[in-house]
Amino acid sequence: MNISPMEVDLDSRINGDPELFLDPWDVLDPGEVVPPIELAQLEASGAAHEAAVNKLEGISARARMLVADEYAGIADILRDAAACPDPWVGPDPTLDPAWLDPQGRSAAAVRAERRNIAVRAATLDLAVRLGMSEMMVSTRAAHADTLRERCPNIWEAFRAGRVPTQNATAAAQQAGTLPARDRGAWAKFDELLRGSATTLTPGKFRTRARVVRERVHPEHIDERHTRAMDDRNVWFQAEADGMASLTVFGPADKVLATYRHADAHARHLRAHDGEERTLAQLRADIVLDVLAAGAAGAAQAAGSGTWRSRASVAITVPVMTLLGQDDEPATLDGYGPIDTETARRLAGEASSWVRILTHPVTGTVLDVDRTTYRVPKALSRWLGVRDQVCTGPGCTRSARDCDIDHRIDWQYGGKTADTNLSPLCERHHVIKTKSKWVLYRDETTGAKWWVSPTSLTVPVDPPPF
Repeated sequence: MNISPMEVDLDSRINGDPELFLDPWDVLDPGEVVPPIELAQLEASGAAHEAAVNKLEGISARARMLVADEYAGIADILRDAAACPDPWVGPDPTLDPAWLDPQGRSAAAVRAERRNIAVRAATLDLAVRLGMSEMMVSTRAAHADTLRERCPNIWEAFRAGRVPTQNATAAAQQAGTLPARDRGAWAKFDELLRGSATTLTPGKFRTRARVVRERVHPEHIDERHTRAMDDRNVWFQAEADGMASLTVFGPADKVLATYRHADAHARHLRAHDGEERTLAQLRADIVLDVLAAGAAGAAQAAGSGTWRSRASVAITVPVMTLLGQDDEPATLDGYGPIDTETARRLAGEASSWVRILTHPVTGTVLDVDRTTYRVPKALSRWLGVRDQVCTGPGCTRSARDCDIDHRIDWQYGGKTADTNLSPLCERHHVIKTKSKWVLYRDETTGAKWWVSPTSLTVPVDPPPF
């Protein structure tokens, strides 16, 4: 049995209908047994490959449809939470004729806050259920709303499986920065990108979308740049194997000049005899060395007036590791496990570091008098070692950047004790205080868990390190 590629329905990809895509074995009759020699001829003809590619394209199209449906579903749930906050934050107190806000706010302000908290609470619920971060849930909802409102053509193509998820995301990101009420700019953006969204690879489409956004934006770039300058920032991200990333968002000319300076200096050093580091390694070393060496000058240039050469940071070191009798990793506060040599160096050389050993440390304060609300430094330090990160579901914000929350409010009899205290970041502190999310604790075992407004039980995550 010889089958040529022409005998395979390669036009079955019309309109991307997944039901029309072929399986490699669709070129055979059901139940037909193919002798090895004929199977080899089938594979050599290319027909099996074409059929397999068709099937893979169908899988990809269906995957895009499912992702688009997920975006839409998330957006619908969050929109519903804003429209009807009661299931998430409780009854609306402003409906009571005798209501007076203790903070003197208007009914409109209180209702706006209720909507905001309800959306936050629903976002956290979805994040736990879907195994996503809250940021990802919020972002997907925002992208769905942006595409539906501002890029209906791209949105419909996305839902039909014709637009890659990365392209839909890029379109939403760029369209979301267009003026809020300029429907003309939205329409132009959608029209100019509707075709390329389905044909360009993600890298090229991101560039295309950025260029189109610049062309259709009614505001001059100088005005936008001045406003965008307010968003300059630096991000720290822990990585594997004792490494980390530092990302800078700032004016393009300064960022590019910094990179080119580091690159030029790296190439100069690379040309020296005996230099074994790669250009990438040299660039990284140069940037880090310049920042470290010039920190004092940079602080003064920024107008701070003062500079502390060493920050006070906690490092937890197993006592036997510190003494050189073991190699169990130490833990750097806000990062995680670090190598033994670095831990010993930091603990031995930096006088401003707080040494917290995993061997029992005497004198640690775990409880204070009921009349005291403020958490003592020793107790706060102990909580940072015990919990290390925010106890909100899925949150990884370092405990040192969190509020110390009384699980049972102090005003209602809750103690300022380690059994009633946990670090909560600002976002999760607000959700716990103002929504129907509740944090529970088993007084016998010490286990803690959350219960969401939808009755979802979420155990408090153990420390990540």
